[in-house]
Amino acid sequence: MNVRKRAAMVGLGSQATNDHLPGLAQCHLAELAGVCDVDADRVAAAADAHQVPGFTTVEHLLESVQPDFVIAAVPHHAGQQVVAACAAAGVHVLKEKPFATDPHEAAELAGLCDKSGIELMVTVQRRFHPVYTAAPQLLERIGTPYLVEGRYTFHCPDPAAGWRGRAKLAGGGCLADMGYHLIDLLLWYLGLPDRVLADTSAAAAPGAEYDAEDTALVHLAYGRGLYGSLLVSRSAGPKSERLAITGPHGTLAVERGAVRLLDPGGQVVESLLREPAWPCPPATLIDRFCRVLDGTAPNPSGPAVHLPHAAFLAAAYASATINRPADPKEFLA
Repeated sequence: MNVRKRAAMVGLGSQATNDHLPGLAQCHLAELAGVCDVDADRVAAAADAHQVPGFTTVEHLLESVQPDFVIAAVPHHAGQQVVAACAAAGVHVLKEKPFATDPHEAAELAGLCDKSGIELMVTVQRRFHPVYTAAPQLLERIGTPYLVEGRYTFHCPDPAAGWRGRAKLAGGGCLADMGYHLIDLLLWYLGLPDRVLADTSAAAAPGAEYDAEDTALVHLAYGRGLYGSLLVSRSAGPKSERLAITGPHGTLAVERGAVRLLDPGGQVVESLLREPAWPCPPATLIDRFCRVLDGTAPNPSGPAVHLPHAAFLAAAYASATINRPADPKEFLA
């Protein structure tokens, strides 16, 4: 019988309390061994609730608990410090997206992982969901794609709230945050575009002080004759998430919990649906990371996979500034 791996939770915000901590409670291969946050009150509450030791610095946590891996769910600007501390201690990391706030940081993180020999897996949940993993097989049936359209929107009542409202801390706004999932699907299915042209806006809450975009529209082009756009907004409801790829023989449409193959006229030919899973998705993802650490499963979301994501975001933000297309490949670390 396998011994459960010891996991430490670093960052005790909503992502940890709503996803990772409940997920750990349902895991087959890991158990919670300690918690950490800069907020001492959060630490005290979580440590008491889960009956584990609590810490206010990552270094103290790593020294005292000596976990097998850390789940890092911290503000984007704090991610590099957590990964660096774990790398120095030889502790593996399951990291909340994004991988990095810019290409330079992405290269440094990839180098840290390679030099220290630690595994790092980014928590892009869709890569572990059967609906999304089935899409590449169905994609072959539409012929050579010529159009891609993506949309991810919901309404956030206060886009200026917290660190997510400040571009320097978040590495961007909605495009770098929630939009990361849509970008991950795009790059997974179709690869890195040759040109992107983005327009961003931070005007959804007049009078509020924030500079991280609440809405972004990205036009993209591939040299092979594929064109498209992504619309991401955390100010425009209702909540929606969809990526549609069209070729001469039809369209592949991927949504939450469903992937559909449509004929050229838009009629559904085939569909794959999935009801909400139990145990919860974070538990499945954490158990998968444990298998990665055991060498019994590959890491589908490691640093090398996410270097292009940082390049895509850098090109999008650069193009929004200079008002002309940018080549993401020029930003690859």
